[in-house]
Amino acid sequence: MIKGIIGKKIGMTQIFDEKGNVIPVTIIEAGPCTVTQVKTVDTDGYDAVQLGFVTVADKKVNKPMKGKFAKAGVAPVKHLKEFRFDDVSGYKVGDTVTAETFAAGEKVDVTGITKGHGYSGTVKRWNTAILRMTHGGGPVHRQPGSMGANSTPSRIFKNKKMAGQYGNEQVTVQNLYVAKIDSEKNLIAVKGAIPGARGGIVFIRNTVKSK
Repeated sequence: MIKGIIGKKIGMTQIFDEKGNVIPVTIIEAGPCTVTQVKTVDTDGYDAVQLGFVTVADKKVNKPMKGKFAKAGVAPVKHLKEFRFDDVSGYKVGDTVTAETFAAGEKVDVTGITKGHGYSGTVKRWNTAILRMTHGGGPVHRQPGSMGANSTPSRIFKNKKMAGQYGNEQVTVQNLYVAKIDSEKNLIAVKGAIPGARGGIVFIRNTVKSK
């Protein structure tokens, strides 16, 4: 069964298993999420469930969204995410999805927005080498160097690793192991690191490439 939930990255820590081995984990506050819309093949052409996360006051949403929530009969939320499911018969508008949706030992995919580093050079963005920091190197130690613009091809090929915007993009990490779940506090401990800064919104779903 395909499952999904919206969460907030709390931070990283470490836990110990039954054998005393240390496991680095990322703590995610998963839910509670409210089902704001259920889409079916008959009405929308596909099956999906729209979840909402973090309840907000009415004045913090615009008129179209306020009308949407009023029609569904749910409280306004700050974050919305649609998850495509094979079967949506078990969901209805107003239901609450919690961290108990997942279980320890499952494999999940986590999607988040990476930390933004702004306009960065090639050394930071692509890990290119620098010149030797000795006499005669000149003030070009971290510059990208020659672009190879001879008469042939008289241009720079696409996908050249150059300076530019680094980070602040959506990244999905697959096949992460759910190490522990605290259903009372709606916390999920996922082994390893996930994209984004502390407090960032992430989306958790079943893995699509289970090993």
